[in-house]
Amino acid sequence: MGHAGQDVGSAVGLRPGRESGPSATFVELFFDLVMVFALTRLVAEAVPGLSSMSLPVRWLTMGQTLLLFLPLTWAWTITSYVTARFEPLRFGVQVAVLASAFGLLMMGTAVPYAFSGRGLTFALAYVTLQVGRTLLFGLLLRGHALQSLYARACIWFCVGAVPWLVGAFAQPGGRVLLWSLAIAIDLGSARLGWPVPGMGRGRAAAWSVGGHHLADRYKQFLIIALGEGVLTIGVSYTRGPSSPSPYRTVGLILAFLTTVLLWRIYFFRAGQILPDAVTAAEDRASFGRHIAFAHLIMILGIVATAIGYELVQRHPARDAVPAWLAVILGGPALYVVGRARMEWAVFGRVSPPRIVGVIVLALLAVPLLFVPPLAAAGTATLVLLFIALADARRAAGRPPEPPAPVT
Repeated sequence: MGHAGQDVGSAVGLRPGRESGPSATFVELFFDLVMVFALTRLVAEAVPGLSSMSLPVRWLTMGQTLLLFLPLTWAWTITSYVTARFEPLRFGVQVAVLASAFGLLMMGTAVPYAFSGRGLTFALAYVTLQVGRTLLFGLLLRGHALQSLYARACIWFCVGAVPWLVGAFAQPGGRVLLWSLAIAIDLGSARLGWPVPGMGRGRAAAWSVGGHHLADRYKQFLIIALGEGVLTIGVSYTRGPSSPSPYRTVGLILAFLTTVLLWRIYFFRAGQILPDAVTAAEDRASFGRHIAFAHLIMILGIVATAIGYELVQRHPARDAVPAWLAVILGGPALYVVGRARMEWAVFGRVSPPRIVGVIVLALLAVPLLFVPPLAAAGTATLVLLFIALADARRAAGRPPEPPAPVT
């Protein structure tokens, strides 16, 4: 039992081979739509706190946003690893994905009140999703080598459930501390291979079985994150007065241009040949960890950028504050850092314009404190344009560069 093509359990089946099923199924795309909703709520919730006149509230909001971002993206990641290991067209797998979508939906609805009245909803939805899914697959995989993986993961998710649920009843300050501990347990135990005394440790790499599928899923995740940014800024622009000010219109244009540049920088060229890099990687597991982490950084950068442009819509000509620049400039900088990490994983090197772009954004943070947020947003757009043009110039007249993955 458990060889390629054989059934596993009564309603799920292992992926038949290393190159199988690169395209996402409709149920996975439906799950991604729920993720768009969750990210939209995350951005919308961050803006009021960052608009506060209180310095501690602004920086606390940034920390809380990151704290909610991590379990949302971790839930997405675990779901994608399920459909990479198992055939997503099987009924049992589709039920698991749809149940995960419902759990993510409940987490998204609780995001605006996660640190006030609905902390239990967020924590309970996350815990039920992670524990229930690993427990289900552990039972279905009875007798298969993967059963140990899901059993150990379930144990660690149960350990992490304690601070998640206890934190839901704590005051906001205590909730931040307990939930920080909880997500550290979830991510740290996974990084260590979910070690359990008497059961061992180690991860059965989903990238070795469904590497092409995961490459496709991460690209789609990045695209939906970019789409979330367009959705957020469009809604914000139309929510205002019937005749938006020229400042807000310029902010809308800059947001769209920035989104186009982020898309261009991603797909040129490491994102475009990511599946080929998976094929060329000698150690797919190690390569997959590099790629997953790079995408996590980029998506966090996209979310921060979306928050920044929402602030530009609300306060286009007001004096900037450090917390605003942290998202207006820091969002694109984070994205470029993540993209540079992916470039290193795919090609074994990093293009100098990416390094220069990050340095320029960091150096301009202080002088841009003395100009309106709209000017800071325009500066970030120009830096991204510089990187995109440098990419195009370096590739002009040259044959496409083959992948040389680092593992």
